[in-house]
Amino acid sequence: MVANGFDTHDHTECVGSGMTSAETYCVEHGLQFTPVRRRVLEILLSEHKAMGAYDILPTLAEEGLGKQPPVIYRALDFLVKHGFVHKVERLNAYIACTHPHSDHAPAFLICKSCDRVVETEGRITAGLNHAAQNVGFHIEAAVIEAVGQCPNCGTAQV
Repeated sequence: MVANGFDTHDHTECVGSGMTSAETYCVEHGLQFTPVRRRVLEILLSEHKAMGAYDILPTLAEEGLGKQPPVIYRALDFLVKHGFVHKVERLNAYIACTHPHSDHAPAFLICKSCDRVVETEGRITAGLNHAAQNVGFHIEAAVIEAVGQCPNCGTAQV
């Protein structure tokens, strides 16, 4: 079983596989994977918590990669556009995609206590697509965000 963001696990594999996937994709598509883009993705991969631009910016500033908001927003725009990162609207924050470049619409489970976020696997949006087809509607983008409590926070309250 693959660890999810609610499980305690070593993030080394998450970061390593995510970075390798991004590097390969950028080379294959002739995209510049700049040091700032690389570092922003690495930061997001190391957490399963959605992070806002202003949560990431201090790390970039400390490392000499930029301290102005446009730096982080340009990097995030690139990462979202190419499927490495998703924006979690409810939190106005970003999370690394757990299965980049697969044909999927993200569906997120968001813990209201600790703000950990897990991107679900599978075809969660199949029912929505079916309903849209029934009325002749073409979905161009959909993001599903479910709010509740993760196993860790739910257990803590028992």
